[in-house]
Amino acid sequence: MMILLPVMIYLWPISNAINERISKPSIVLFMADDLGIGDLGCYGNTTSRTPNIDKLSKEGATLTQHIAASPLCTPSRASFLTGRYSVRSGMASLHKVGVFLFSASSGGLPVEEITFAKLLQQRGYSTALIGKWHLGINCNSSDDFCHHPLNHGFDYFYGVPVNNLRDCKPGHGSVFSAGLKMHIRAALQTTAIALISLAVLNYIGLVRVPRRVLGYFFLIAAVMVGVLLLFFYNFRNLNCFLMRNHSIIQQPWDYENLTQRFTEEAKRFIGRNTNAPFLLFVAYTQVHTALYASQAFRGKSKHRLYGDALEEMDWSVGQIIHVLDQWHLREQTLVYFTSDHGAHVEEISATGEVQGGYNGIYKGGKSTSWEGGIRVPGLLRWPGVFKPGTHIDEPTSNMDIFPTIVKLAGASLPSDRIIDGHDLMPLLRGIALRSKHEFLFHYCNAYLNAVRWHPGNSKSIWKAFFFTPNFSPRDSNGCHDDHVCFCYGNHVTYHDPPLLFELSKDPEEKNPLTPETESHFHEIIQVIQQAVSNHTKSLAAVPNQLSLENMLWKPWLQPCCSSFLQFCYCDHESRENKKLPEA
Repeated sequence: MMILLPVMIYLWPISNAINERISKPSIVLFMADDLGIGDLGCYGNTTSRTPNIDKLSKEGATLTQHIAASPLCTPSRASFLTGRYSVRSGMASLHKVGVFLFSASSGGLPVEEITFAKLLQQRGYSTALIGKWHLGINCNSSDDFCHHPLNHGFDYFYGVPVNNLRDCKPGHGSVFSAGLKMHIRAALQTTAIALISLAVLNYIGLVRVPRRVLGYFFLIAAVMVGVLLLFFYNFRNLNCFLMRNHSIIQQPWDYENLTQRFTEEAKRFIGRNTNAPFLLFVAYTQVHTALYASQAFRGKSKHRLYGDALEEMDWSVGQIIHVLDQWHLREQTLVYFTSDHGAHVEEISATGEVQGGYNGIYKGGKSTSWEGGIRVPGLLRWPGVFKPGTHIDEPTSNMDIFPTIVKLAGASLPSDRIIDGHDLMPLLRGIALRSKHEFLFHYCNAYLNAVRWHPGNSKSIWKAFFFTPNFSPRDSNGCHDDHVCFCYGNHVTYHDPPLLFELSKDPEEKNPLTPETESHFHEIIQVIQQAVSNHTKSLAAVPNQLSLENMLWKPWLQPCCSSFLQFCYCDHESRENKKLPEA
């Protein structure tokens, strides 16, 4: 005891200094859009150039089994910000479409939800979101901003409130074309059959229908089709706009130097907040289609436009990290990089160019709960706190960022709701060797699709699927006929008993287990089903924010910086004539 006492006295100030350093750090969060885990050099890619992102791995921790809470943009981002499965907040769809498509929808992240930005803001942090939001804008009017980032804890917003789609960039096709052709054709056929039937019944005397009624019926049908076509013809102006705080500054946005503009905004925010802790969330619109790259990056990669966009995003990460170093904030800042979900493997342009990313060895992609859809990059750097070159193979979730940074900021976790994420600091600092996630639940929209189980007394990681998507063509790696995979009906195959894999031995999910090949098959399924039962009991009924009613376009909610007669056009951004530095 006498020998240990001097040692303890010596170590006490060191421990105290480390604990003081990890109190209220600044936080920089990077989130790519539709990036595959196999796109980055630090996860094994040898043909894409991502030196700045790879450097985060070398200087910090790499999570090799980092899981997105959903394989789609809107629900994944809702879970990331709240630390909760998206079904708990109503941010998971019961229909085919699982994300917001229109700026004039009434659904969005409920005001009752608590984001990490809101908790850090209450602790005195300056908070900013640069880039993509995709969690709703308005509820009842075009300027109530009930779902807006500034109503969810961010002091500053510069970016895209909805999504970057092919329809936003002329010449890049439309995500609606196939559906529109099918539904308009069906509507016209139904209308024609109804009109002909009425005319025949009227002619033979079974029904008397005044010609005026037939005329009104035809007129109403024609007007509805016309309004629909007019809306989608002007989709770009109505939905693809850039905002600063509550003001629209460019409608539609200009892709030229867009990533450079995001980068400059992030750098300025850091420069304004060098003397106090801040939270900066940079949510890139790259590498979601429509793909784009600034002039300095076009044609420079080995992977055409997708690679150009990826390398520009990597450049942006490097620029923002460099500003932290310039302001001597390196050791006071936790940096995190991830993607909202896996790469969109079905993204192929009209000319046949592959415009989706690479998920490495993992099966499937965006919109599926196969590993390629949910296993994402997870990189964390904090010099002096995280050991350089650390690799953590335990299951972690993007929901874990919520409790991790909330605790670092000195805030308390909400006690009136379930938080599904767990603090990563014990794993990152080497204090704990195992993840607190014994179970992770994988959702396809609002439907529980699969469960991951990491038993406390084993290195095994089991994954059971209750249904799997029907790939088309059947021997492909995605749902190419529909552009994305759907979650119910004839789009999936149900499994009873569940389809079981041991990810620790079969990460590619090639070899489903059976009672004949796995002696503990029934016991494993029983444990997982009990976990599902307990999890389901923890879910409270909440309004569905992605219901058809909440997702429909509502003209009175349409954000517009000029007038409908001017097709909502404005360009205050270019008028400011901001000069961007050379990339």
